Amino acid sequence: MSSLLKFGFHDFLNAQPLLVPLQAAAPKVGWELVRDVPANLADRLHAGELDLAMIPSIEYLAHADAYRLVPGACIASRGAVDTVLLVTRGPLEVVRTVALDERSRTSATLLRILFEDVFPPKVQYSRIHPDITHMMRTCDAALVIGDQGFAVHDNAEGWTVTDLSQRWLELTGRAFVHAVVAVRREAALTPAMLKAVADAPAQGRALMDSIVREQTKKTGLDANGVRDYLETKIIYTLGPGEVEGLEAFRDQCFQKKVLNMRPALEFAE
Repeated sequence: MSSLLKFGFHDFLNAQPLLVPLQAAAPKVGWELVRDVPANLADRLHAGELDLAMIPSIEYLAHADAYRLVPGACIASRGAVDTVLLVTRGPLEVVRTVALDERSRTSATLLRILFEDVFPPKVQYSRIHPDITHMMRTCDAALVIGDQGFAVHDNAEGWTVTDLSQRWLELTGRAFVHAVVAVRREAALTPAMLKAVADAPAQGRALMDSIVREQTKKTGLDANGVRDYLETKIIYTLGPGEVEGLEAFRDQCFQKKVLNMRPALEFAE
């Protein structure tokens, strides 16, 4: 049986400045990178299939008794992020059905926090495959996450697009933490592992030219747009401001009864 820790990570564009250095560190520190979508990573971490993983922040908060936060790295934003979007055909006040991208949990929770008092009573949510055309054909609104968000901005359908991260900033004045690295309490992280995670944001910035070239080829997106997104829209360091944002999200989830308690944020050492 392998003694390597299994480290789950998603493979969206926004993950690359962390994923690339963490993959490079794998042979030296003793983990195996396992790639999957955020919701599946959360399920696999909870089931014990993974030892640590980048998971939606709501999943860490909901299972804080089983996990610790790994300090130093996250995926966060402060203001418009372009890849967590509510798309509607008309005014928010008449939305009765919302299609949720089945891969996301934090964004779905944020959507309800931000718009629960705006949508009509008894609005219906459904989790479906992330195809924006199908989502908007079957529902009044859709939550779009990840790389599909770039295509939404180019649509010719006359949809209204609301950036949830920008809306959160306007509501709270805080950064929004989309995903964190969480480790199961029984998994022991070495100092080298903790350092590799903490160093990943700076290493990703140092590798940005090659990451932009590779992701431009892979996605077909404009290189300037990819660079702007990775360098200015996403925050990769879990600093004091991001911790405050995560705590604000926790408090909102508790107030809206998404969480039944306010867990303290506990870091791995």
